Amino acid sequence: MITVKTVRELRAAVQRARNEGKRIAFVPTMGNLHAGHVSLVEMAGQRAEFVIASIFVNPLQFGPSEDLDSYPRTLLDDQEKLHEAGCQLLFAPSVEEMYPDGMALQTQVQVSGVSEGLCGSSRPGHFNGVATVVTKLFNMVQPDIAIFGEKDFQQLAVIRKLTRDLNLPVQIIGGATVRADDGLALSSRNGYLSAAEREIAPRLQATLQEMASALRDGEQDFARLIKNAKARLTRSGFKVDYLEIRNAETLQPASLGDRELVILAAAFLGKPRLLDNVPVSLL
Repeated sequence: MITVKTVRELRAAVQRARNEGKRIAFVPTMGNLHAGHVSLVEMAGQRAEFVIASIFVNPLQFGPSEDLDSYPRTLLDDQEKLHEAGCQLLFAPSVEEMYPDGMALQTQVQVSGVSEGLCGSSRPGHFNGVATVVTKLFNMVQPDIAIFGEKDFQQLAVIRKLTRDLNLPVQIIGGATVRADDGLALSSRNGYLSAAEREIAPRLQATLQEMASALRDGEQDFARLIKNAKARLTRSGFKVDYLEIRNAETLQPASLGDRELVILAAAFLGKPRLLDNVPVSLL
């Protein structure tokens, strides 16, 4: 695996791969890689001959009070994991390389609809930053395939709509959420959890699974289901940011006639904000 830090080097490597007739798969990340990221890279290798990953902690998607400065940066360890997973090229640009005119003057991409509510309400401007950097990366890499984790369900929906609306020739594939043995979704921010908080954290997924079971058993009072689940999480020590039942395709609030649902939650447990979801198919 080689590592490049400039767009010029990246494009030269991509052109060489294209000249060799290779299909290109791309996995964008912010680094501090875990088994979830590795699974996406391995998935990319099953679908293309040339796998590119990026590591870029994108300041445009962080709010003023969020953890940009303290976000873990572990490049050497990440390079080793990517190499072992079969990645051929790592693009690890600087902020100056990505935003040469500064972020204040950067043209931004806004995706309407699916970016609103949920994390879009809790983190104003976040999805503009995500959509902008993903658009830039797609234009730099020009992949055939791009793979994103399903843990960030709303983000995946934003990227799918972005790609469709702008007619970008990239196939978007979602990778299943990778979990610890106790059900906690793997996340770079899990490292912020204390030992006591780490014991509590799996209750978020367990609560969502209880809600999913109730829906499959015919529960139709969504408001009551959400209220009771929030109360359980609060008693466990979570500070619930949001907990909602949405249409899995449109991300609009769920209606009784919807068959494909998703339960989405974000909750603080100590310092970190944990994110999780459970899709629910109703017969």
